[in-house]
Amino acid sequence: MKIIDIKNIKDYIKDGDMLAISGSGGSGSCEAILKGIMNSYLDSGHPKNIGVTCGISPGNLTTDDVGMNMLAKPGLVAKAICAHLGMGKVFGLSVGNNQFPAFAVPLGVINHLYRAIAGGEIGVLTHIGLNTFADPRIDGCRANEKAKELPNIVELVKIDNQELLLYKSFKIDVAIIKATYADEDGNLSLEHEVVIGEQYNMAIAAHNSGGIVIAQVEKIVPRHSLKARNVLVHSSYVDYVVVSPPDTSLGDYNMPIYRPEATGDSRINITNNAVTSLNARKVCSRRAALELKKGNVINLGVGIPETVGKIAEEEGFLEEIYLSVETGPTGGIPIGGVAFGGAINADSIIPTAEQFDAYNGGALDMAILGLAEVDKDGNVNVSKFGSRVTGPGGFINITQSTSKIIFVGTFTTNNLKEQFNDGKIAIEHEGEKQKFVDKVEQITFSGKQALKNGQEVYYVTERCVFKLEDKGPTLIEIAPGINLETDIINQMGFLPNISSELKEMDERIFKDQKMDLQI
Repeated sequence: MKIIDIKNIKDYIKDGDMLAISGSGGSGSCEAILKGIMNSYLDSGHPKNIGVTCGISPGNLTTDDVGMNMLAKPGLVAKAICAHLGMGKVFGLSVGNNQFPAFAVPLGVINHLYRAIAGGEIGVLTHIGLNTFADPRIDGCRANEKAKELPNIVELVKIDNQELLLYKSFKIDVAIIKATYADEDGNLSLEHEVVIGEQYNMAIAAHNSGGIVIAQVEKIVPRHSLKARNVLVHSSYVDYVVVSPPDTSLGDYNMPIYRPEATGDSRINITNNAVTSLNARKVCSRRAALELKKGNVINLGVGIPETVGKIAEEEGFLEEIYLSVETGPTGGIPIGGVAFGGAINADSIIPTAEQFDAYNGGALDMAILGLAEVDKDGNVNVSKFGSRVTGPGGFINITQSTSKIIFVGTFTTNNLKEQFNDGKIAIEHEGEKQKFVDKVEQITFSGKQALKNGQEVYYVTERCVFKLEDKGPTLIEIAPGINLETDIINQMGFLPNISSELKEMDERIFKDQKMDLQI
């Protein structure tokens, strides 16, 4: 292991190299190395035309020069294979504007793909992605038009008359991974990292591909001072180390301040019985919470779904369910916002690839995820909207492997204004953009595949609830105060099926007091 100066990064990363980059949004990004690559390119023009692959792209959901945004300089990146492209807005927009070809691969698949590359395997053979945009009969994971110029990275195969997808392995030249400490030999530990992500699999994939491993750490510690259980990557797989103390100027982004309650080293008191104010987010989350059962293991998506954890806390049954995050934590309360991926007071934290082993096999009892765009076939899009390309993250793995799925979100969006009084809802200004459309722009969730799988699927909004049936989304509940014709049918891009047993939503959802919900 050799300690290197980031200013000389072009001596280690060559033009055209494929880089595997660890990190997950605001957790575990190799900020110093990414900044060094950007500065080297701007100063010298090298490295250039590199390929990049990552799981959840490092970034803080802004256009700031952080995370993957720093690699969005024209000519620096020539190809991207990532699970999520949108945590860095500039990077995501560069994909949407066809600056370079990009593929968006389900998060669980790409984690298992790093493991397959490490093991010298041909790729990952799985059911994940069938009938979504990952399917080669649709888009084959292509995130933009530019990607159509490149060969397929996924193929449809049949084994014993069962359709499966083969995601192909590729060579990784350089693994850039984040750790907490390196000892004098180069052993890497992750004591302060909130997420145990792809670091190990990326390192072995690069090493076994004949490439190199560059680690960013906070500090070099004495030889033999690290506990073996804390060492994730052995020194024999580590070529170079960059030392960069935590940058506290980044705020919550990149978790620069060690938080023992988020790494599992300690627990804090998170009980807060105060009832939050009533709004559309809370209404949606309350209705979703009505589906919970004691002992359920549940995955919560970002945005409105995160509020379900707060509802469970308010109603006093948080300890009776287990909230799970695809990046590895189970138990406690997931961290929202740019630091998504970690959890406070988690019961366990395992590597992301292993979490998806559990998810893919059906370990989750329920998933509560965001609703951005729904069509007449029950398909959901959360991954592409015009030039804004985010990719699926763990969405496809989760929604194709979990028996019960609840999508939550407001019925319309953009300048939607509503009032919630006396157990009723009143729409003061309708949203300017419809979410229920004739055809989604990209299929991140396939209604057809869900019906084939026998899954139970609901679409929960603040004014009504749909259930996926053979003929598509069927309206089963309507909120008190809502007019069926004006507030629902006229605000949709297709005519919904209406249940003969249409009923009113539970009025407790719309009252500004505890529901006294028992699960």
